[in-house]
Amino acid sequence: MQESSSSSAAASGIATKKQADLQAQYNSYKSTLQQLAQKIGELESEGDEHKLVLETLQPLPGSRKCFRMIGGVLVERTVAEVIPALETNAKGVESVLQQLVKEYKKTEEDMKKWQTKNKVQVVQGP
Repeated sequence: MQESSSSSAAASGIATKKQADLQAQYNSYKSTLQQLAQKIGELESEGDEHKLVLETLQPLPGSRKCFRMIGGVLVERTVAEVIPALETNAKGVESVLQQLVKEYKKTEEDMKKWQTKNKVQVVQGP
């Protein structure tokens, strides 16, 4: 009789460990998705700023003086010097943003496959 109670206790311990491992993996996926979403939001905002500045500078004469923040230092430039740099930066931000969106979608898909494979169901608390 002792043997059956110890085997059920061992089985319970294995189930608890598996549940803890699944919870840790789920939390890892959620954390990764949250970080990616936050970075995507930051880059979208930065892209919008670049677009707004470009729209503001486009109609101005190229010889007009303007100021640009580079590495925390405000430098004086002309509109003609700043526009190409802004366009390059805006394209770079857009490229990184697209990569992050792809990564987010892939991670989300991986998480769904993992949930299906491990029969994980999310239970929302009250």
